[in-house]
Amino acid sequence: MNCTLCDTILDKMADDYYFICPTCGAYVKDKKFFLTSQQEKERYQEHNNDVNDIGYQTFTSPITNAIITNQNKMQLGLDYGSGTGPVISKQLKDLGFQVKLYDFYFYPNQEYINYQYDYIFSCEVFEHFHNPKQEIEKLLLLLKQGGHFYIMTHLYQPKIDFTNWYYRNDPTHVFIFTSKTIEFVARKYNLIIEEMTDRLIILKKNLKK
Repeated sequence: MNCTLCDTILDKMADDYYFICPTCGAYVKDKKFFLTSQQEKERYQEHNNDVNDIGYQTFTSPITNAIITNQNKMQLGLDYGSGTGPVISKQLKDLGFQVKLYDFYFYPNQEYINYQYDYIFSCEVFEHFHNPKQEIEKLLLLLKQGGHFYIMTHLYQPKIDFTNWYYRNDPTHVFIFTSKTIEFVARKYNLIIEEMTDRLIILKKNLKK
C-alpha cells in the first residue's frame, strides 16, 4: 500500500491496522479496514451535534474564535465537511459572516465548487479523508491567494499510547496527522504555518510572487 498523501510505499506498521509513513509522518490505515460509505454515514449519524449545545460550541470554539479574529464579514468562507450539526457556520452566520457549507453525506450540493474562498475551515474532518492528497489539492484550488485554512484535527504525538488512543480507535478515522505531516503539506503546497497546536492548525496560502 502507498501513502494516500505522499504516495510513499508503506511497510512499517504501528499496529495491525495502521502504517507509519516515513516521508510525511502520517499514520495511515490499511485500506482493507476502511468502512463502506453506508457504514460511515451511520456512524456519523450517531453523533449528537446540536448547534445550540454549549459544550459543542466550546469544543469547536478554537476555529470559530480564530475566524472571528482573522477574517471579516465581507469575505466568503467554506465549511468543508460540516457534518450533521454545522455549529461553526451557524455561529458565524449569526454574526453576519458569509459561509457556504459542504458535506459529502449531509450537505452534498456541489455548488460550492463554483466559488473562490477567502478562508476554508474543517473541524474534525481531515482524519476522515480516504484520499487526503486529492482533498487538499481540490481545496487549494478553491482558496484565494493569501487565504487561510483552519483545520481542527488531533495531531498524534509520540508520548501518546497509540493503540489505546481514542482517535486511533474511531473506525471512521483513516489518516492521522502528526506535526511532521503538517510541515510536509506546508512545504509541498507552499503554505505558511501560522499556528500549530495539538488540535488547531492555521495555514496561509502564499501569495504568488
